[in-house]
Amino acid sequence: MISPSNLAGIILAAGYSSRMHQFKPLLPLGKSTVIETAIDGFIEAGIGNIVVVIGHNAEALKPLLDHKKIQWVYNSRFDEGMFTSILAGLNALEKSVHGFLLLPADIPLVKKKTINQLCEAFDSSNKDIIYPVYLGRRGHPPIISAKMFPEILKYDGTGGLKALLKTYGDRAFHVEVDDEGVLLDMDQYEDYMKLCMYHS
Repeated sequence: MISPSNLAGIILAAGYSSRMHQFKPLLPLGKSTVIETAIDGFIEAGIGNIVVVIGHNAEALKPLLDHKKIQWVYNSRFDEGMFTSILAGLNALEKSVHGFLLLPADIPLVKKKTINQLCEAFDSSNKDIIYPVYLGRRGHPPIISAKMFPEILKYDGTGGLKALLKTYGDRAFHVEVDDEGVLLDMDQYEDYMKLCMYHS
């Protein structure tokens, strides 16, 4: 039986937040911040090894992550796109993990119950990629098995991780969840306001 403690969480917080015009990870959300909400979601679900990938505005994030005693890794290639941050996070994981959940920092409101459902499906389905699905739409965080790590690490990044995983459709399993949070990101300010209302 694979428990959440055998899985890692990679949270991507290295991007420019260019469409938002504000640094998304440090925006307030309830009594906390966006990045802390994402981290706390993994902690509450029992995820054992959490790594936050930082890049743009890293100096603003480091004190908060250090205070929470959360491991971070700096991606010096963050301006080359998200796939480089995934590689940085993957290379920072403990070698013993069975897989990882991948979560962009701007999708912080995934429920503990959803993460538990994904972990259960990962344990029982014998599949290497587990996706949450809400009302027919695939969301975050997927679980990606350690069996996929070699493929990811040698991939050239064309089209990002999504393009690579698409070629392994036979190794994927979809889990219907009652959680709109798997889809709620914040590319625009209007998205952020919706996130705040959803959270309140």
